[in-house]
This record gives sequence, C-alpha cells and structure tokens, in this order.
Amino acid sequence: MIALLTGQLAYRSPEQIIIDVAGVGYRLQIPLSTFYTLPEEGQVKLQVYTHVKEDAINLFGFASTTEKDLFTLLISVSGVGPKLAMTTLSHIPSRDLALALCEGDIPRLVAIPGIGKKSAERLILELQDKAKAYAISAEITATTGTPSKHEDFHRDALSALINLGYKETLARRALMNLPLAPDSPLEDILKAALQVLLK
Repeated sequence: MIALLTGQLAYRSPEQIIIDVAGVGYRLQIPLSTFYTLPEEGQVKLQVYTHVKEDAINLFGFASTTEKDLFTLLISVSGVGPKLAMTTLSHIPSRDLALALCEGDIPRLVAIPGIGKKSAERLILELQDKAKAYAISAEITATTGTPSKHEDFHRDALSALINLGYKETLARRALMNLPLAPDSPLEDILKAALQVLLK
C-alpha cells in the first residue's frame, strides 16, 4: 500500500495531480486545500491514501497527515465514500471540520455540498469523539504555531487532563491558551495547563 510519495510534479489541476517518481507517473486525486499548497512545478511530497476496490486502485493525496486522517475518518462512516470525503475537505478547512464534528455543529456541516441533516447527524454521532484529538491539535497549532510533528504531545496532554478528572472543554481551553514554544515537551505542556486550570 502506498502511504507517501515524493517526486516531481508532472501535472496538476484542482482535482488531481501526477507525480513523477523515478520515471513512473502516479495519479492522485486531491482536495482543493491540498491543491492550494502545491507549487506550479518542482518536487512535492504528499501523504497518500490507497483505496482498493474490486475493479480499481485509486490514490488520494494530501498535504498534511491531519487531512489524510480526517479523510480516513470520513470514509469509515456508512454512506460516505471517497468522492464525498474529498468534496468535504475541499469545502471546509481541516481545522474547521474537526471543530464542527466535535462541537456537533450541524449547520456548518450541512453547508457542505452533498451533506444533508441526516448525514451530518450521522457524522457527528460516529466521529465526534474521534475528531476531538484533531480539533485540539488544530486549535493549538493555529494559536501557537506548533508544527504537526508535535501534535501527538497535545493529544496526549488532552487525554491526560481528562483522565485527571477535568472536563474536556476546560482542558481544551487551557491547552489552547498556553504560550508555549514549538518544541515544548509533554511534561511542560501538562504543567502549564495544570497551572491554568488550578487558578
């Protein structure tokens, strides 16, 4: 299964690209959010989801691991296929999607083409808890500039605070407001968050 591709950009459009890897061209379907991050030419590196069907193997490319993970979550829901998942990621930023799912924001979800009220309710029901980790990581990244390689620290910190008995909303708010450096270790994140919560 192909999970990552690095190569020369041979072709690009808002819906798909072709990456030349050692003379072999791989066609990847992409969301608009990924398209906007691509250069006009040169080398690119994309996260890849390989979707295998009886009659075809399709590759879906993403600029970030979070986009790929959210795509995987979406297609895990009954009635949501790759096409709708790509449409969703093309019409709402990953951060906003994760927040909409964990906050149960039905109006935000039904504004996406192809998603009605029942579909939105099903997405929230099945993905609300799973999306919380991505929502907190996205909010902290947007607030502090924390790069994606540190997202696991923030997910672990949120889980630890909840296990200590703090409500998820309070723990998330405390983590969002921490003035931390991008390379802050998990221990420092927890100590700073506890200082905020104990005030």
